Amino acid sequence: MDSAEVYRNAADAIGRAGALIIASGAGMGVDSGLPDFRGERGFWKAYPMYERLGMTFVGAANPSNFLHDPAFGWGFYGHRTGLYRATEPHDGFHILGQWIRKFGMEHFIVTSNVDGQFQKAGYEEDKVLEVHGSIHHLQCLSPCSDAIWPNREEIPVDHDTMRALHIPRCNRCGGVARPNVLMFGDFSWVSLRTDRQEHLFEMFLEENKGREMVVVEMGAGTAVPTIRSLSERLGRRRGVTVVRINPREPWIDDPHLSIPDGSLAALQAIGAMLPGAGT
Repeated sequence: MDSAEVYRNAADAIGRAGALIIASGAGMGVDSGLPDFRGERGFWKAYPMYERLGMTFVGAANPSNFLHDPAFGWGFYGHRTGLYRATEPHDGFHILGQWIRKFGMEHFIVTSNVDGQFQKAGYEEDKVLEVHGSIHHLQCLSPCSDAIWPNREEIPVDHDTMRALHIPRCNRCGGVARPNVLMFGDFSWVSLRTDRQEHLFEMFLEENKGREMVVVEMGAGTAVPTIRSLSERLGRRRGVTVVRINPREPWIDDPHLSIPDGSLAALQAIGAMLPGAGT
């Protein structure tokens, strides 16, 4: 099947669908200028200081840093907080929203990203499942309670040492606060917010059972296969078509569709074949 036919089939599936699931991994943010941390070299390119320390993404994104050296732990997450706040979602986010409005589709977003870009692009909070949590929310490191609260902290970072110049504190016990993000080797993540989102997603699936559905998966690789596994699980349901968009790892079994391109370029190409949808 040539690329034009794949794009046409994707457009046909979207045009027929009554429900859309947007499933995204780190690659979704690349067109907005965000790093995807693919491999050690990709991580070190974004954060040269960690290469000098011999530290990988797994080491930097670890809750033990907050326990043993909070300023170092917050160096990585403080920088990322500022980066995500400053980043504007690329046009692909808005193209998907246009399809939803044009075709009157029920929809839900499932993302492994913690950057809050879908909400920033205007998607409703109750239509987003952030499976790994959100950097825009905080919790107690201990934790002293199940409380989760919005991250309104300003966290300046010394980029030479990757150490934070301000350490957020728990608003209940005064101890160190941490992002409400599921990290590698996590021992204290409070999952209540994500649990609530998962419940809403399960309700969405139940309410749309039997309706023709499209899963548009973007930038979800095999290194952390959470999103790919979800798409494939949904793709085994009757009436569900998966459109996998990934420039490096696009493969998926028939009858689903594989597009070896970046998220924005693929969405623009599909949109061009949707009558009246625009891009």
